[in-house]
Amino acid sequence: MTIAETITGENMELTVSGRLDTTTAPQLETKVKEASRMSKVLVMDLKNIEYISSAGLRVVLLGHKLMAAAGGRMAVRNPSEFCRSVFNATGMDSVLAIV
Repeated sequence: MTIAETITGENMELTVSGRLDTTTAPQLETKVKEASRMSKVLVMDLKNIEYISSAGLRVVLLGHKLMAAAGGRMAVRNPSEFCRSVFNATGMDSVLAIV
């Protein structure tokens, strides 16, 4: 998995590519925690995610919760077809802002 980070003012965008699973989720979790401390808006671009496991889902949901607790917001941009189907199957599509 690779994570490209772009910061513009109080906005942070994380473009995540590859597999988001138990092996790689901790790397994204570190970035999400950092974003919740230094940003008002977090955008996760997931268009290049090939696979997302329950560990990956947990980190995406953690981002949503941490940003809300910090008075900010989070959005998922361009989820891959695989991500979108997992979000739909788990009900996370009704929790997350997907753009």
